[in-house]
Amino acid sequence: MPTIDNIFRVNEVLSLIHGNLAGDLTAKVLAKHAAYSEFYFHRLFKQVTGESVHHYIRRTRLEAAANQLLFSPDLTVEHIAVNCGFLSLSSFSRAFKSIYSATPGQWRSLPRQTMASHIPPPLSDDPEINRAYQRSSLKPLPAPNIVTLEPCKVAYIRHKGYGRSIAKPWQQLKHWAVSEQRSMDVQIGLHHSNPALTPLAECHYVACVGIDKPVMRRGKINSVVIPGGLHAAFVLEGEYGDLLPYLSKVLGEWLPGSGFIAKTTPAFARYEENQFLKQDDHFKLIFYLPIQPLWDH
Repeated sequence: MPTIDNIFRVNEVLSLIHGNLAGDLTAKVLAKHAAYSEFYFHRLFKQVTGESVHHYIRRTRLEAAANQLLFSPDLTVEHIAVNCGFLSLSSFSRAFKSIYSATPGQWRSLPRQTMASHIPPPLSDDPEINRAYQRSSLKPLPAPNIVTLEPCKVAYIRHKGYGRSIAKPWQQLKHWAVSEQRSMDVQIGLHHSNPALTPLAECHYVACVGIDKPVMRRGKINSVVIPGGLHAAFVLEGEYGDLLPYLSKVLGEWLPGSGFIAKTTPAFARYEENQFLKQDDHFKLIFYLPIQPLWDH
């Protein structure tokens, strides 16, 4: 079983991966960052994440590329490939087709109609999520504010799966904050995956609380800095399940005609009322999408 130190070091590597998909993310480089031999790092990474190093990086890069192909029509396929860490257009096209059963060009032109009508693929067996998508057509997406955020240092727990199971890392963070006499004033959920493109059980989520002093005993709970910069900020309110169709609307309805493109760093929700720490399933939050102007490319 991985030790607390093992988990901490793999978490540091995961933060490095998600913060720089275009970087040199070979197992050799990542093992050096974690201060392990490459052989041991391969085994440990799979124990902690359930995926091999290669599969995790490849999947994460392709998810980011799939998003950009759909929602950044002014970027060329080649630019997206490089932006997501692929060394050549041919290797990107082969990898993409093996996962999505379509070339990048086909993916860009065909699925947009599905996204524009806000009808999600059959990715969830959760009837509450499915009902949320059905009622989402009655809820217009509010206009965002374009804001510049400062970096935010947080303590976090990673979680795999979108659904009620997200309550578990939030309860763990709450227990930790009480035991450490920490504030829970800043509550943030990082969304690494687009639930309209990735099965909910495979989506990656990170529960975070803001901190003003270092995390001394690292392991299950670690710290990271959420990047600042330009964001589209959407004030959203609803019940359990409503956030996922809102995310589809942000990407499928607002982004394509906004004059911005989404960055590959994670979007996140800052909760005013956190549905996973309440009994009534109600949430109130600001959803922040990291963006940059089209004219920067």
